[in-house]
Amino acid sequence: MLRLGKMTDYATVILSFMAKNPEQMHAALEVSTVTGVTLPTVSKILKLLVKAKVLSSIRGAKGGYVLVQTPEKITVASVITALEGPISLTECSHSDHSCDQVSGCQIGNNWRLINQAVQQALESVTLADMLLPVNPPQEITVPVASLYRLK
Repeated sequence: MLRLGKMTDYATVILSFMAKNPEQMHAALEVSTVTGVTLPTVSKILKLLVKAKVLSSIRGAKGGYVLVQTPEKITVASVITALEGPISLTECSHSDHSCDQVSGCQIGNNWRLINQAVQQALESVTLADMLLPVNPPQEITVPVASLYRLK
């Protein structure tokens, strides 16, 4: 099962809260209180998001954290990358030389195509999209042959 870590989940909760008032400065304590995420966890996530240039911070009595871009321009992919590192489903999706089997592998390029499809899907969803009401789930199918068109 593919699963993102709790910190990434919390980051989306925090950013979704901040995206409701994107120009407003938000203090870590306020974010913690509203979201229910503990203050140490909020502080850690906010620092990671500043380092990834998703947020900017201002020190002082009237300081806090603010989105660097509008919610429509912040992708889910950028949030995941900020917390988890590069999006990669397998080792060979990220690096050509990290697997002992690379010389005899027949499927590595297919994993790269799948990884690209996942990356593109995550880049197509923004923080603004995450604020939209949930519609009934729709079944999504991706024929393997269509992955070859991503090249």
